[in-house]
Amino acid sequence: MRLMVTIITLSVIILGLGFWSNYSLQASSDELTKQINIISTDIKNGKWQAAKNHNEELQRTWDKKAKWWPVFLDHQEMDNIEFSLARVQEYVASNNKSLSLGQLSELKLMVKHIPEKEALNIENIL
Repeated sequence: MRLMVTIITLSVIILGLGFWSNYSLQASSDELTKQINIISTDIKNGKWQAAKNHNEELQRTWDKKAKWWPVFLDHQEMDNIEFSLARVQEYVASNNKSLSLGQLSELKLMVKHIPEKEALNIENIL
């Protein structure tokens, strides 16, 4: 009987951690995506100084939110996002509209893909 209770308890803990990690990844991803959209809007409106300020804020948010992501994510994916962030920073600093918007679009796709890839669903289990 104790074995059954232990197995059920561990299963509930594992499922709970799975749902919590998915929720946390989704919340972090949504916040980063929102900031990326703000930077894109600034660039489209020609507000380069605002875009630079928001880009610095995006970098701070990434550093803060992504501390625990390597526990759940592939390090290659994390590196790709960091490389993309570095390119965005340089493109925005040089006021290059087309490269900035293109790189922001790529960054947004990478960030949005993370929770989808790590979601606890039947496609990812099988």
